[in-house]
Amino acid sequence: MKFEHTTEVEAKVEDAFAWHERTGSFRRLMPAWEVAEEVRADPTLEDGAERVFRFPMGPFKMSWVARHMGYNPPQAFEDIMVKGPFKTWHHKHAFVESGNGMCRIEDKVEYTLPMGGLGNLVAGRSITNRLTRMFRGRELRLMRDIKRHNDFSHLPRKRILVAGSSGLIGRQLVAFLDTGHHDVWRLVRRTPKPDSNEIEWRPSKGKINPTEIENFDIVIHLGGAGIGDKRWSKKRMELIRTSRTETTNLLASTLANLTSKPDVFLVSSAVGFYGHQGDKELTEDSPAGEGYLPEVCKAWEEASKPAEDAGIRTVHARTGLVLDATGGALGKMLLPAKLGAGGPIGRGRQWYPWISMEDQVYAIHHLVMSDTCEGAFNLTAPNPVQQKTFARVLGRVLRRPGFIPTPPLAIWVLFGKMGVALTTDSNKVLPQRLKEIGYKFEHDELEPALRDSLGLWKKK
Repeated sequence: MKFEHTTEVEAKVEDAFAWHERTGSFRRLMPAWEVAEEVRADPTLEDGAERVFRFPMGPFKMSWVARHMGYNPPQAFEDIMVKGPFKTWHHKHAFVESGNGMCRIEDKVEYTLPMGGLGNLVAGRSITNRLTRMFRGRELRLMRDIKRHNDFSHLPRKRILVAGSSGLIGRQLVAFLDTGHHDVWRLVRRTPKPDSNEIEWRPSKGKINPTEIENFDIVIHLGGAGIGDKRWSKKRMELIRTSRTETTNLLASTLANLTSKPDVFLVSSAVGFYGHQGDKELTEDSPAGEGYLPEVCKAWEEASKPAEDAGIRTVHARTGLVLDATGGALGKMLLPAKLGAGGPIGRGRQWYPWISMEDQVYAIHHLVMSDTCEGAFNLTAPNPVQQKTFARVLGRVLRRPGFIPTPPLAIWVLFGKMGVALTTDSNKVLPQRLKEIGYKFEHDELEPALRDSLGLWKKK
């Protein structure tokens, strides 16, 4: 069996090839709708180098071991499957100058399925469809990533430290920054792996080594216990608060006392800052709301004050509902939506301030690379929608009904106070400051964003 795909990107051959050589390219090229766990990756595409990852295959996890060969920079490299679901797999990547500053990437895959002709009969069409979706997703992300990096190509590469790098946003952000040839390091709460860009800290014990975080240009803090991961017991609510305020204060205080301070400190926050405010339009100038989530968000942002007082440019990224099919709010919505039970919650009039994962990553990049950006920024799309509209659009994308209502009482029974707050509070949040600085959204309308996230594009 053969599969071919061609991608045109605005880059020199050398730059497009170099993008693929970065370790982060693996994460960025994986389909946005598929869960993949990277087990091991050699830091090169040279012959014999390997990448190992796991992915779900029905109820099981399948390992894929890819070995590189045919290394010929910047024209080509190849990889073969040493272990995985196919009988054989051989992927050739060719990079061709196509004129006018464009590069053509030609992907050619030859593969055989288990069980020969029977395997082709049973799974041949589904494999072709899956590859078509996968390579279209790769094409879109590669084109967008290179363009976003090109927007700041006039600046020197940065030395960047990221806390919370293993989370949903952190994994994608670290990978994207790495493909931009930045020197990216991760703060981890364990013993660092050998020969890795990792620095240990133990925020629960107030421990961090200041000498290890000297000389970074950018520090990004995305950490904090998941708000929607578990029911809100008193113990959980306290953990949600302290995992944000104490870690932020520890990092901010340490940065403030460094000899070589970073230029910018970006701290994740949330649109929960505004609380439940019905149909009122909310911008960065709107005051904090009342209740548990606004109190947490306000304390979270105030915890960065030592860095601000020390003259470090500080950004608070008030994030909305991030669209990612592998986790977060959208990940939880998918199963009931696919079963036809993802309709309005209550009357469905509450506003959902959403943002695509692409724009979440690109907006953070834009904010830290632009030296005039500081203070609070709403990381949400320009067009928030009411929950009933969100449900209807998601149903249309999935080709499922999206009108069967879910009573708030059912949310309370299943998820407790947390579920009611996260699904029925209304925040009509607008990204006023992002628009003022000229940030261009990849997705300003919900349906195209969902289709990109799920790999369910309309047929051309």
